Amino acid sequence: MSFTTKLAAAWAHNQSLLMVGLDPDTSRLPEPFLHRDPTDILNFCKGIVDATAPYVCGFKPQIAYFAAHAAEPQLEVLCDYIRRSYPHLVLMLDAKRGDIGSTADQYAKEAFERYQADAVTVNPYMGLDSIEPYFAWPDRGVIILCRTSNPGGSDLQFLKLESGQPLYLHVAELVAKKWNHHGQCGLVVGATFPEEIAQVRQVVGDLPLLIPGIGAQGGDIDATVQAGRDANGTGMMINSSRAILYASSGIDWQDAAARAAQATQQAINRARGL
Repeated sequence: MSFTTKLAAAWAHNQSLLMVGLDPDTSRLPEPFLHRDPTDILNFCKGIVDATAPYVCGFKPQIAYFAAHAAEPQLEVLCDYIRRSYPHLVLMLDAKRGDIGSTADQYAKEAFERYQADAVTVNPYMGLDSIEPYFAWPDRGVIILCRTSNPGGSDLQFLKLESGQPLYLHVAELVAKKWNHHGQCGLVVGATFPEEIAQVRQVVGDLPLLIPGIGAQGGDIDATVQAGRDANGTGMMINSSRAILYASSGIDWQDAAARAAQATQQAINRARGL
């Protein structure tokens, strides 16, 4: 099954465009996790997955939060748990890798063989040859940074080319028209810039968009959905991390995460007219 086929099925299964980012900050783990070690990281993330799975289209573990605590083995276990327990949902590794071809080949093996992710985020700054190794797995998604949600993203992404086109739209056009040979590419576009989301959508047609920036980062759900939806009313993986993961610091942390995920799913669906 191709990534885009699996993603479309995940959207339909739970009637959800919500993706939960698994960013386990050890300083914010709730009360039951006293050791804040790799085992706690794993158990917390598994608990979040179980609590929120009915309301999402997928999960996006961020590798740095695991690697910083030597918890890569626990990330492997978590990825395996998601694949086995919720095979209908998308597993995306948030790595934002970007390096020369021979190194990118190793990063691709890490994402698609070690962690067996359905998709991975990558950085296009070094050009096509740094992205091509990921295309050797044509059934997996390659989600390319385009217009990111952080304030500093404008330092480079909004620079104007000689044509007057901003750099982020040039990236969108490259991906949609030249790089997407296997139909496996998507783009990262932040919810904090809904006008730019709409411009990207106009350029890329029905390419899937990973949209971070709602919840703790303040992106507006209604504006995001109206700007980013494709012709089918889907086309987006709208990511929320901190607002769901840390909905409570107490013993009710799982219930609170479930409520936050359900509320976000419902808000997105209201914006879709469902």
